[in-house]
Amino acid sequence: MKLVQFAVVILSLSLALPLQAARVKDLASVQGVRANQLVGYGLVVGLPGTGEQSPFTEQSFKTMLSNFGINLPAGMKAQIKNVAAVAVSAELPAFAKPGQTLDITVSSMGNAKGLRGGTLLQTFLKGLDGNVYAVAQGSLIVSGLGAEGADGSKVVVNTPTVGRIPNGAIVEREVMTPFAEGDFITFNLNNSDFTTAKTLAETINQFIGEGTAQALDAASVQVRAPRDMNQRVSYLSTLENLQMEPASQSARIIINSRTGTIVIGKDVRLFPAAVTHGGLTVTIAENPTVVQPNPLAGGDTAVEQNTIIDVRPDKSRMFKFDPGVTLDDLVSTVNAVGAAPGDLMAILEALKEAGAIHGELVVI
Repeated sequence: MKLVQFAVVILSLSLALPLQAARVKDLASVQGVRANQLVGYGLVVGLPGTGEQSPFTEQSFKTMLSNFGINLPAGMKAQIKNVAAVAVSAELPAFAKPGQTLDITVSSMGNAKGLRGGTLLQTFLKGLDGNVYAVAQGSLIVSGLGAEGADGSKVVVNTPTVGRIPNGAIVEREVMTPFAEGDFITFNLNNSDFTTAKTLAETINQFIGEGTAQALDAASVQVRAPRDMNQRVSYLSTLENLQMEPASQSARIIINSRTGTIVIGKDVRLFPAAVTHGGLTVTIAENPTVVQPNPLAGGDTAVEQNTIIDVRPDKSRMFKFDPGVTLDDLVSTVNAVGAAPGDLMAILEALKEAGAIHGELVVI
């Protein structure tokens, strides 16, 4: 009870704090300046017997050998317990230039027991367009560990089939961005909001000059910018460090029924309502009874099960919400009646159905 009360109070206090000014770079991103996902397929070799003997791994292994001029005899099955087929993924940041390095993640694709001690062989990383943008290779860092006994028992710590290679890929191709094109740059808000978009345009116009920026919609603000690249970079550096106050979000109550988490926004209000919430406590007890036959009956001693089921209603109290109740009042009232997270979820859902909540109820 105290833990639930503490968690809800902390949420209420954090949500009740006044909005603080934030930098433009924390609220929006520049259109066209984005990262790109890369993926590739490769082989990890040098494993201490924790590899796999799958058909696609064997095929990839034979193809690799043939690239080096080594051809296995027809029908020969390669023993490749030290090899594993893996998927390699990376994120290519905006403006990455050839020769720069990327961190990569290597994940087993088959039934390999672990990748610890392995080395990734040269792997091409491709983008959505099918072009190769980076080449990956290197020794894996695996934090997971797995051990298995002869009787089938095993212990797994973290994930031994996924590893990382810091600076494991070299960029080979640059992704062109529209940052240097046209007379405008566009800021895309991280969270769409008409008020925030209007405030961002007004902040830029007050700093640079009227007519410099205009809000296109709830998510985008277009800003006139110089064509010279050096000036454009300096210009954008200035704009993204401007301070502004974002608009408060709409009144919401977020309920996660799987984890029991409830987050109530500071603008949530309640209309007049009276609530009672209670249930039944069911107790089941087994009281076995020994039945002894008469001395001359010739029967056997037996045990009869005697089940006792007791149903008692919980003590529930009705509480009343007055008009315009604030978040603090809601928390105090619910905690006063000792409502658990599951009870609070039911109460909030019932209040929403009754039209007594001013705000959106979101169940995830």
